Amino acid sequence: MKLPSRVPDFDISELEHLFSAAAPNSDNGGKGRKSNRHSSGPKSDKVQLIELRRAYNCEIMLSKVKVPLSCLTSLVLALDDSALDVDQGYSGDKENLGKCEQFFLELMKVPRVESKLRVFSFKMQFHSQVSDLRSHLNIINSASEEIRNSMKLKRIMQYILSLGNALNHGTARGSAIGFRLDSLLKLTDTRALDNKTTLMHYLCKVLAEKLPELLDFPRDLVSLDASTKIQLKYLAEEMQAISKGLEKVVWELTASENDGPVSGNFRQSLKNFLSFAESEVRSLASLYSTVGRNADALALYFGEDPARCPFEQVVSTLLNFARMFIKARDENLKQFELEKKAAQKEAQNEKLKMSAPRKESERLVQTPIK
Repeated sequence: MKLPSRVPDFDISELEHLFSAAAPNSDNGGKGRKSNRHSSGPKSDKVQLIELRRAYNCEIMLSKVKVPLSCLTSLVLALDDSALDVDQGYSGDKENLGKCEQFFLELMKVPRVESKLRVFSFKMQFHSQVSDLRSHLNIINSASEEIRNSMKLKRIMQYILSLGNALNHGTARGSAIGFRLDSLLKLTDTRALDNKTTLMHYLCKVLAEKLPELLDFPRDLVSLDASTKIQLKYLAEEMQAISKGLEKVVWELTASENDGPVSGNFRQSLKNFLSFAESEVRSLASLYSTVGRNADALALYFGEDPARCPFEQVVSTLLNFARMFIKARDENLKQFELEKKAAQKEAQNEKLKMSAPRKESERLVQTPIK
């Protein structure tokens, strides 16, 4: 990425004193429970065509819905129609069937019941599904813009490059024009001779002395943390699911034209739904394409290949770097406060030592000679 023109100065003698032994290790990087449904009580005369556990679970659900079976077909959101195949072969009295079997029998009256139920399920989930996907896409867009627009982060990247060149001064690696993004995570690996101070501590120390306004750069990256919890792969799957779901709605709307009056309300409901769903999906698809381009552009911004260093890796690396930076910054501040208090205490002790002889002299002078 393009860095600001100002080149920071590092105290080479201080670096050599702190990291001379450790410098060679630094890497600047050049770029069932079984059902007991009929286990007790009188033996039922109801005909059972559905597998016991499945029927038992279905009856539990149906017992909580105080609606006649004949009215339930338009209220169910999802169903595996393989259960209906069993009922299709039954020619006896439907009153002899269990409640679950009667429910499936009612559903058989609906043309292409599986397709309609899947369409209803999609329609009911559409708003939340689109809202969630749009929210995730906006987070990625925001994170990409915040990172690329942060001048503080850009300046820190320049300092890190200069620090690496200063450490490698006099070698072939002392004039690098860039570094790999994952090198940011190695700043805590290189330690000074005291085995406590790391390059990250030293970087924060220099910034505190020369450009303290850069120390809060993580505040520029408001969306960074949230963006690391999102996988582009899953967003692609969600986008595809929404697009294909809408295609099924269009297909079922066309197919239902031959259903007759039984699907009249169904068709009108789908037409109203499609009137806004299609524009929503077009808008979402446009946003998705923009996000894809921005995610790739972010890797290129840091000089990385999007195929080798995808968006997820970029934001994860930056978040870890920001956390390590904050930790080192706070540890430096804590150490500075401790040293300040120690110096104040030592100065106070020195003052007491110097005042003691003076008081003793004054006492001797004031004491009368016997």
